Amino acid sequence: MKTRDRILHTSLKLFNEEGEEHTTTIDIANEMDISPGNLYYHFKGKDELIAELFNQYELALSSTLTAPIESPLSAGQGNIEDNWYYLYVVMEEMYQYRFLYHNLDNLLQRYQDIRRRFKRLIQLKRAALYAICQALIEESVIEVSEQQVLGLVDNMTLNLTFWFSYDSLLQEGREPAITIHQGVLQLLTMVAPYLGNDQLGFYRDCEAIYHTMLEQEA
Repeated sequence: MKTRDRILHTSLKLFNEEGEEHTTTIDIANEMDISPGNLYYHFKGKDELIAELFNQYELALSSTLTAPIESPLSAGQGNIEDNWYYLYVVMEEMYQYRFLYHNLDNLLQRYQDIRRRFKRLIQLKRAALYAICQALIEESVIEVSEQQVLGLVDNMTLNLTFWFSYDSLLQEGREPAITIHQGVLQLLTMVAPYLGNDQLGFYRDCEAIYHTMLEQEA
């Protein structure tokens, strides 16, 4: 791995584990056992590191979020679960860059360009969730009015955006798999009241998996 890539990898690790606001370029250089001058040769400070990491995140998440907008994730009631598995992919990608969400308001105030682009990502999340709900309505998986759909999508977008901050405050140090699974389960819980009996079975399976994970952690 090239030094520049190692710097980004180490920065992401420390930002996620220690918090971006508590991590300096000196900390990153010490973690890598390189000189601060070597790091500065590649990145002229933490601002450039954060900008590059956000570029990576934006590129990866944007590509994933456009999938259900461009084409339905399922083609028939037998494959509706594809929509739920898709949410795992979204959550996993977000988790890799979770430092962005742990100090979100402060970070967006300091980086106006990121603020503008982060707003676009939230809009894209909303569009992706709306596309999923519309596909479920068209396939008669859920029965919900247009007004209810708009409220449902807003609530799901809110949960998806702030889940990691909420979870880290209440459940510090949990296994990532549990955090991600519960986050997806929370999204399914919002949809559950509108599901038919067949799809409720899949939702209950997700609940059972989550409780099994908790028991194994205890």
